[in-house]
Amino acid sequence: MPDKIINTMLGGLTHERVRHEGEIIVIGLGRFGSALATTLIELGYEVLGVDSNPEIVQNQSGNLTHVVQADTTNVRALRQIGAADAVTAVVCIGTGIEASVLTTAALADLGVKNIWAKAITEPHGHILRRVGAHNVVFPEADMGQRVAHLVTGQLLEFLALDEDFVIGELAAPDELIGVPLGNTNLRAQYKVTVVCVKPAGGQFTYADRDTVLSKSDLIVIAGHRADVERFSERD
Repeated sequence: MPDKIINTMLGGLTHERVRHEGEIIVIGLGRFGSALATTLIELGYEVLGVDSNPEIVQNQSGNLTHVVQADTTNVRALRQIGAADAVTAVVCIGTGIEASVLTTAALADLGVKNIWAKAITEPHGHILRRVGAHNVVFPEADMGQRVAHLVTGQLLEFLALDEDFVIGELAAPDELIGVPLGNTNLRAQYKVTVVCVKPAGGQFTYADRDTVLSKSDLIVIAGHRADVERFSERD
């Protein structure tokens, strides 16, 4: 889930796209925050990790670019750690809705241009937007939706790109095997598109209308949520 958020976070989803530069501030280094911060490090970005718990700060000191202990609900404390100069900040506070909201509001007061915040519930997310979050994510809800699709259907992987457009990974169905994709009438019949294919023992590669699938291939399809679900759940 952190990977999905990172893919869009650096460009921002505000009305005016934000060009990221400098350290990314990750506030709240629990399971979600630490995973997100570590992934950003692996992608080559500098990360300032912030948490109010000194034990967590100590544990993360060797993993991130910089780690500090601070009360992020306080504008003065945020200013002292350089938050006023940051372009991107992610509020990952997992417990304490009040702390999450106050931290987000403080970042907005400092003029941070690209504020992401983790929400637990829809009302929580609504408040975060009202106080200044440019983007709100619901990792628990997103993960629940993803797992639901994996345990109830034939999908091996599922990812929502927005409210109504998704991609899914599944084994190539018998009706597509041995025929060029351009001759399968797949889009007209199911309203989905095969975007890439992975042969057994191979790597994913682009699919086109001349691609011929084999029995052991995996495919990734894209389409509106209902169409992808209908295709994956057919007999």
